Amino acid sequence: MSSSALHVYNTLSRKKELFEPLHTPHVGMYVCGPTVYGDAHLGHAKSYVSFDIVRRYLRYLGYKVRYVQNITDVGHLVGDGDEGEDKISKKARIEQLDPMEIAETYTYTYFRDMDALSVQRPDISPRATGHIPEQIAMIQNLIDKGHAYACNGNVYFDVLSAPNYGQLSGRNIEDATSGTRVEAASDKRNPADFTLWKKADDQHLMKWPSPWGVGYPGWHIECSAMSIKYLGAHFDIHGGGLENQFPHHECEIAQSECSTGESFAKYWLHNNMVTLDGQKMGKSLGNAISLEEFFTGSHPLLKRSWNPQVIRFFLLQSHYRSTTDFSEKALEAAETGFQSLRATLQSILAYTKKQHNNKTEGESHEALPSLQAAFESAMNDDFNTAQAIAVLFDHTKKIKRDIADGLPPSDLLTLQNWLKIALTEILGLEYSEPNETESSFKDNISEDLLHLLIDLRTKARMERNFELSDIIRNRLKELNIELEDSKEGTRYTLPK
Repeated sequence: MSSSALHVYNTLSRKKELFEPLHTPHVGMYVCGPTVYGDAHLGHAKSYVSFDIVRRYLRYLGYKVRYVQNITDVGHLVGDGDEGEDKISKKARIEQLDPMEIAETYTYTYFRDMDALSVQRPDISPRATGHIPEQIAMIQNLIDKGHAYACNGNVYFDVLSAPNYGQLSGRNIEDATSGTRVEAASDKRNPADFTLWKKADDQHLMKWPSPWGVGYPGWHIECSAMSIKYLGAHFDIHGGGLENQFPHHECEIAQSECSTGESFAKYWLHNNMVTLDGQKMGKSLGNAISLEEFFTGSHPLLKRSWNPQVIRFFLLQSHYRSTTDFSEKALEAAETGFQSLRATLQSILAYTKKQHNNKTEGESHEALPSLQAAFESAMNDDFNTAQAIAVLFDHTKKIKRDIADGLPPSDLLTLQNWLKIALTEILGLEYSEPNETESSFKDNISEDLLHLLIDLRTKARMERNFELSDIIRNRLKELNIELEDSKEGTRYTLPK
């Protein structure tokens, strides 16, 4: 049971609010998924790791979450506006493939990379191309209600008909017009009106029949149609990247509320971006490092490969609403911190009281209540994983010292079980169970000392101090401890 109530920052109200689901214990959550025309990069990882945490923690609190995350495989135009080429069609033309080949390829690699990051798959992952009838029906409904109009095979949403247009981003109609950064189409009534259905020319490969002619849906309408189909007209959480706040999410709200007559999402959560040298990292900017390149170390900006768990830990060390600035030094620091935390947790998880029968134990104490309360307090403050990890560091170090002094907590088993939940089920981080060889080895050498030596050797190798690196390896080999370097890090084999 949580020690405090969960509060989330709602972009719609611009303040933290008490989280109260519409239909407790059920929570409906929709997050804008990727446009599948290229490999996922670190910016995608930040977004989907962030909302993976939201879903995991809500389930930890006992909520029954339905998590819907779409796949955009049509309608997202280059430049995010109403003009230009469909991103997937453009990629297909460049690679001389069918657009569906492009979509299939990058949908596969997206889920592959998310799996590596321990991002749990959505409960429902609908594709835009699989919901064309729902989008056409919603567009027709908007026309019937006077909120949209057809012209020359295109259909536009009339922003002047939506009294609350701009409520999410804080933009008025004039701001919206300049914010689109595209020239007004000649058949629009207002330059700020956005496309619901776009007429397709003869060369366009992805197109469908509609009451207004052959064409394809706009980017915004797909998320409204699919979220309403699977979560209802009014649901709990809508999430996505901060860059989608306008125009994408603003347009979603306008068309959805005008179509259904109901309030759309109750809480709007937006993750901030990943930057490289202060500039947003993204495919369209040409400065993105794909996750596969991180995992394999194949990008020219990278000196080595990186374990997906280290990348996840790196992202969790900043709040989801904060900017995360990437550098390999930051990844190195995250790797050291992750190894240290995992070693401490493993030490506590492997401990049994019989290991210290020869020590005189002092007065027993309970460790879990204060640890759990501090951890949940951090998570209840808008999913503050950075603070939650700091809590784990501080509390587990003290518990480990107490164990070393012969003062194991009286609630040891309960504590161990909860630590597994906090690490794996909430934070989505992995740990390895110590084997019998490791346990017996503790009589001869401290496990912490071994990890310290490995960390020092890793640092020496990064600094190209190979002499020191070899000294550590050779001295450990004299103790029958074999080190093996791999892209996942350094493994060790203990004496039998």
